[in-house]
Amino acid sequence: MTIDSSKPAGESKPSTARGFLALRRKTVIASALALGVAGALGGQAMISSTPALAESSAIQPQAGPALPSFADVVDRVKPAVVSVRVKNVAADDEDAGGPGGGPDMGQIPDELKPFLKKFFDNRQGGAPKPKKHLGMAQGSGFFISADGYVVTNNHVVQGAKEVELAPDDNTTYKAKVIGTDARTDLALLKVEGDRKDFPYVKFGDAEGPRVGDWVIAVGNPFGLGGSVTAGIVSARGRDINSGPYDDFLQIDAAVNKGNSGGPTFNLKGEVVGVNTAIYSPSGGNVGIAFSIPAEVATGIVEKLKTGNSIARGYIGVQIQPVTDDIAESLGLPKAQGALVAEAQKGTPGEKAGLKSGDTILKVDGEPIDSARELSRKIASMDPGKDVTLTIWRDGKEETKSLKLGTLPDEPKKASLNDDQNDDDAGSSKVKLGIEVTPASKMAGAGDQGLVVTNVDEDGSAAGKLAQGDVILKVGGKSVSSVADVTSSLDAAQKDGKKSVLLLVKRDNATRFVAIEIGQG
Repeated sequence: MTIDSSKPAGESKPSTARGFLALRRKTVIASALALGVAGALGGQAMISSTPALAESSAIQPQAGPALPSFADVVDRVKPAVVSVRVKNVAADDEDAGGPGGGPDMGQIPDELKPFLKKFFDNRQGGAPKPKKHLGMAQGSGFFISADGYVVTNNHVVQGAKEVELAPDDNTTYKAKVIGTDARTDLALLKVEGDRKDFPYVKFGDAEGPRVGDWVIAVGNPFGLGGSVTAGIVSARGRDINSGPYDDFLQIDAAVNKGNSGGPTFNLKGEVVGVNTAIYSPSGGNVGIAFSIPAEVATGIVEKLKTGNSIARGYIGVQIQPVTDDIAESLGLPKAQGALVAEAQKGTPGEKAGLKSGDTILKVDGEPIDSARELSRKIASMDPGKDVTLTIWRDGKEETKSLKLGTLPDEPKKASLNDDQNDDDAGSSKVKLGIEVTPASKMAGAGDQGLVVTNVDEDGSAAGKLAQGDVILKVGGKSVSSVADVTSSLDAAQKDGKKSVLLLVKRDNATRFVAIEIGQG
């Protein structure tokens, strides 16, 4: 056999796997012949060269970077996490296949559903009334005591007729709902029976995790059960507009439908949050989930466990945030506190002398940064507690003392009739870029203030006022005519203010709106 040395291996470029294998075969034969020559010259050369080739081709394992393992924590806490299965009353789903061979509406585009549903209803002589049946909902929860108390979300067990708990060991237990709190979306369950050896977990301390700390979510996504995901705390104090007491942890551990009510753990195995919501345009995980902090859940759970109702402190005022414009209008050094839009009649706030335009800056000497913080702080206090409020009124601080009331289930609302009359006879222009008419001339608008009948798109009120709004005060003074508005605007300009504060009623609620002067 001869080897064509005029074509080194490096110059051959096979275009197929077969060509590559043929080239390899030639190379091996050439190597064998070379070794044979070496053997003829001396056996020692062949023996010493073989181990050297083997060592140079072996890939030596190396230690990788140290990454966290959650296995030990998961082993400890997972037995305390359960799937929550709830049977509740629900109507037949209109997307289910209809009687008499109707179509499966779930497979039909949304825009065609109304037409096809109407067609099949008519063909069958009218649609039957939806029948009530026991529907099934699923979520997650976790044991907090050896005698079988379990925490989950209120929305998981809402309307429950039967509740079943399924730990990750293929056992199931019947449970009953001990109590719920819709405002924080928490619920407490109890396993039926006298067993007192359930594995359980504890809540973490009041400080909670820091942004950037590792956390683990354990739960029942999509009914799969026993799933573990990990991530970090992305933010604290999130307000997702689910209620006045929003104060969520945001985490990026994967959380999906069915994780609701499940725990978020720190690396010590302590519960730092109760998973309750996700942000998802698609309905699935996109790395943004929200948990009720342990410091919020602990107090609520204790009250539910002792059978006490969740009573929250109550002042009885409508409040709103203080923006930079509003702060400038009020003469506040910076935007802080909560602006009182209205003190409701007969409430502790009204009795203590709070009035529209006051800004609550402190509670018992502790500064209040925002309206949301005031809501959470007062709600965390017990009814009957004596508190001292520091307020900003007429350019200076004052104090008001009051005894907190009990937050009603449905807070009182303003009683403004929202009917509007498009007849704007008598409407006059105001230099804020709006047209107004006295409320007394508009059906259902009441006797006080001016009704906005038109808003100039290029005026300073655009985007802040809308047709049908009722302006009650301008610059702290009641208004009933265009002259009143003009007078208040002139006074604000003389005082060097860049904006003026309007007290406005809309949708049965009163609020302040800051509008720049002289651009209408």
